[in-house]
Amino acid sequence: MHEVSLCRSLAAAVTRAAGERRVEAVEVSIGGLRQVVPDAMAHAWTFVVRGTTLDGAALRITSIPAAITCDDCGATTELGPELGFDCRSCGSGHTRVTSGEEFTLTAIDICDPARVTKGES
Repeated sequence: MHEVSLCRSLAAAVTRAAGERRVEAVEVSIGGLRQVVPDAMAHAWTFVVRGTTLDGAALRITSIPAAITCDDCGATTELGPELGFDCRSCGSGHTRVTSGEEFTLTAIDICDPARVTKGES
């Protein structure tokens, strides 16, 4: 389950960026070719951040579909569950992956200290 190691790396990056500020949520975009199971990632996140400064921070995952672009006809198509890399428009094998390999930290939601002092959170 590589989701645990991904969460450890993600937590380290978020902790460096946030410093001592309280983090409410972390947003990541994950490509379909990364073989990450979103539910497993969410469970691993809860386990990894427990007892740290990120404890309680939500993990929001956006899944990016895998897609290929054909170098012969120019068509761009999403990859299906069968993960064939031939062009669905012309059948060419001259394709390249154009999305689906992402693993991007897209946002860190930081708690507004002014709201905390007013009794809100």
